[in-house]
Amino acid sequence: MEQMPVTKTRPRPKTIITIHKWLGIGAAVFWLVQACTGILLSFHFELEDATLSINSPPTDFSAIEQRLDVIDIDAEQVNWIWTSAGLPDRYVINSTNADGVVHLTRIDGAGEILRDRRADDHSFLSLMREVHITLLAGRTGQVIMAITGIVLFTNIIFGIMAAWPRRQKWTRILSPSSRGNPVARMFSWHRAVGLWGAIPALLIVATGVMITFEHEIEHVIGVEEVNLPTLPLEAEAVGFAAAAKAATEAIPGSRFVGTTFPTASDASYQVWVRAPGELYRKGGYGGSLVIVNANDGRVQGAWPVTEASAAKAFVASFYPLHTGEAGGLAGRVLAMLTGVWLLATVIFGLTLWLRRRKLRRS
Repeated sequence: MEQMPVTKTRPRPKTIITIHKWLGIGAAVFWLVQACTGILLSFHFELEDATLSINSPPTDFSAIEQRLDVIDIDAEQVNWIWTSAGLPDRYVINSTNADGVVHLTRIDGAGEILRDRRADDHSFLSLMREVHITLLAGRTGQVIMAITGIVLFTNIIFGIMAAWPRRQKWTRILSPSSRGNPVARMFSWHRAVGLWGAIPALLIVATGVMITFEHEIEHVIGVEEVNLPTLPLEAEAVGFAAAAKAATEAIPGSRFVGTTFPTASDASYQVWVRAPGELYRKGGYGGSLVIVNANDGRVQGAWPVTEASAAKAFVASFYPLHTGEAGGLAGRVLAMLTGVWLLATVIFGLTLWLRRRKLRRS
């Protein structure tokens, strides 16, 4: 009688599992920081605005210009005004006083001051944002977080490879087991939860890393910067209201996001707006640029991001994809849940390692 060949179970990739384990242990603290702060920041713009006032009068460019004029009297220089990206018609004015101290003044659409304080006087949520982005260590912290992000991206891939079902069915792999010893149950939870959120996590982690190196990526892929000849300031510059109105009219249907102000060496308003069809949410930021001549209020050029080159559109997608804004409210909730996923996965992984370590010692 002919002997049937013996089917062998393919051994698990021990090298991949080992790398996955030690990368996770080595970077766990950074990932926990990113997860916790990311969860808090999912809707932090709205929360911060709501703590000041829930009233949102519509944007009045003339009223805001009057407020800017008052601030300009007390400040050495008004640097920019930008949307708060929270509740509708809220803005932040950045100014520098004679002592070189930078102030951030929050106003509503009617120009009423909601809060004024030094830029380094952080609220809890703004502090969490700085921790999330820079670890309170400037550019060095940004690079550290980007490196740990690259490690996380790599480790997610290793985790998928290690957890990929061989002889088991997907339904069993994705369903945590409630039977077996504590180590087996914890392994089941770690594997199942890890697979649940791996794909959106890869996207959010990758775009988070790319935000850190945005300018370097632009240079590598050949994104052309907008370079117009500088215009000397011939007389008193046209006001903010005229410039903001001209910019939003240059791209029909757009919404004002923010602008820098003209200087003696360059009489230009660089105005950013959100054009229809952008990935940014309606109440958030925008990626379209309009340059207005401060000498006469005429538009020098308009660059809607929806009409940009593929390279420029690619770079402009980093932030809305990382925050989930590209998917609207559902996308932002998914981004927040991805933070919860990372927190749970790291905790399960560390608990699993500690329990296995205890068993080996005993």
